[in-house]
Amino acid sequence: QVQLVESGGGLVQPGGSLRLSCAASGSSNTINNMGWYRQPPGKQREVGALISFGGYEYYDESVKGRFTISRDSAKNTVYLEMNNLKPEDTAVYFCYARIGSRYFWGQGTQVTVSS
Repeated sequence: QVQLVESGGGLVQPGGSLRLSCAASGSSNTINNMGWYRQPPGKQREVGALISFGGYEYYDESVKGRFTISRDSAKNTVYLEMNNLKPEDTAVYFCYARIGSRYFWGQGTQVTVSS
């Protein structure tokens, strides 16, 4: 069974930075893409940033220019560098991976931006 192991969440002040990481394990097939979704309190889950392991990147407008997604294909790991964090970035962040037609999700990691 494929597992996505996340780390890096926590509590930061507005304007601060965090780096999330997510490593996929247990896959014997090529990962097509990975990324990060987030679910703010009381709201539905939304896309944040995605990256194909071929290099294609997508950013939601709410994070563009502040967040940077990157990946290490050899390690099946995706990173999310979050800068200039805002209170509205507070959410549970879920790692995501697609392998062929299958989709996988991490357990979620809490990011709280508050003074």
